[in-house]
Amino acid sequence: MNTRYDLVIIGSGAGGGTMAHALATSGRRILVLERGGFVPREEENWSPEAVWKQLRYRADERWTDAHGEVFLPYTHYGVGGNTKFWGSVLYRLRREDFQEVEHVDGISPAWPIDYDTVAPYYDRAERLYHVHGQHGLDPTEPHREPFPYAPIPHSRAMAEIVENLRRQGLHPSPLPLGLIRPGEENGCRLCNTCNSFPCRIEAKSDSEICGIGPAVQHANVELWTNSFASRLLTDASGRRVEAVEVERDGEVLRIGASEFVVSCGAVNSAALLLRSANDRHRDGLANSSGLVGKRYMAHLATMMQGFHPLKKNETVFQKTVAINDFYLRGPDTPYPLGQIQSQGRTHAVMAQTVVPWVPLGAYEWWVARGVDWLAMSEDLPRAENRVTVDSAGRIRLQYQPNNLWAHRRLVKETTRILHRLGFWKVMKHSHHMKNTTHQCGTLVFGSDPRTSVLDPLCRTHDVENLFVVDASFFPSSAAVNPGLTIIAQALRVADHIMEMQ
Repeated sequence: MNTRYDLVIIGSGAGGGTMAHALATSGRRILVLERGGFVPREEENWSPEAVWKQLRYRADERWTDAHGEVFLPYTHYGVGGNTKFWGSVLYRLRREDFQEVEHVDGISPAWPIDYDTVAPYYDRAERLYHVHGQHGLDPTEPHREPFPYAPIPHSRAMAEIVENLRRQGLHPSPLPLGLIRPGEENGCRLCNTCNSFPCRIEAKSDSEICGIGPAVQHANVELWTNSFASRLLTDASGRRVEAVEVERDGEVLRIGASEFVVSCGAVNSAALLLRSANDRHRDGLANSSGLVGKRYMAHLATMMQGFHPLKKNETVFQKTVAINDFYLRGPDTPYPLGQIQSQGRTHAVMAQTVVPWVPLGAYEWWVARGVDWLAMSEDLPRAENRVTVDSAGRIRLQYQPNNLWAHRRLVKETTRILHRLGFWKVMKHSHHMKNTTHQCGTLVFGSDPRTSVLDPLCRTHDVENLFVVDASFFPSSAAVNPGLTIIAQALRVADHIMEMQ
């Protein structure tokens, strides 16, 4: 068993999986550590009962909230990380998202890099993750090259909705989706179990399929599953990580390397650095700024459904359209509100998990007559929104959403739009204070070590051979899905590591 590598990557999600793929041809001896196993390909992959009621694939781990109450986070440990269960909506941040933006509740800070710096990596990321879309229709879209793959066609019913949205004066545009060979033999079947379900036929662009799988075909890349990285260990100076302590098969191993990349997700990456405190880093590794774990963001998200009792929704694949007209400013306010996306079909079992006492048959009748949407707004970085760990290493997430006025306005506008589309009733559900789906911001990057944890290439200011590549580095959350930006930054950091070599 090797215990010394050139590079250890901790985590196999959007950041770690992409890094492994990008560096596989470097000749370096690379070890990828994943705390979970492979998600099995099985019938239950597409079972709402198994995924949403039995929580078959959910991490069996409890966190505590700001009040000390225990809750089950929406997170998954396995090869591919949470990308195995994402909806594969792969947006670029808008050009304005990299700049300082004023919101009702405060300022969304500027990034230390601009859109033009990331644009070529967005191009590469879209090719690597098979992103389908159409440029030129979204009024907020920055200048770009055409998408590498054509947009997913709207169903007949969704095409009618798109035309009705245009008649309302809106600018609907195709959702950018990472799907592999949709509609082709052995490709994506455009089914109704994409959001929150693993793909049984491996046709969704997740980081196992697009990153880890191709990477481990190279003899110099090794993957360890069911391997939990508990601590990072530094040399006597505290300036370099010497090894990672790994719990695997009942043993505790120390794995050494020249360089380390942490890609555990914003919550777990912060927790790992906090657990790695030592005499040189008493408040947590790389925490001279005091910001490790702080500034947690997760988006304000409300699931919405337009319901009409007399119109059965025959659409199978529904999530093909977005509305960004209110992304930069509202209809009667100069402040940004956010974006609206069509969503995958809600299944009766999924709805029943919210209100269990309603009979399943009633939910089946209801969801068959509904069209599902998501209203999503940016929340702002606040130091009091933070990740900490207790003496036993258990994660505590203190999170209070902000920018609520803007989100309420977006939900109100979405409700008006759906009523104008002819829906009789609009249903709403929000994650509130336990939202962990779009987690970001806990290890912010920047040029000043006093006000950031990472530099603009995601290396820690305090520890010279330690990088963090996941949504931890985000200074702001923007109001689009973070996945593509994580992938693009992973490619950028990988280029930098190659140049260092």
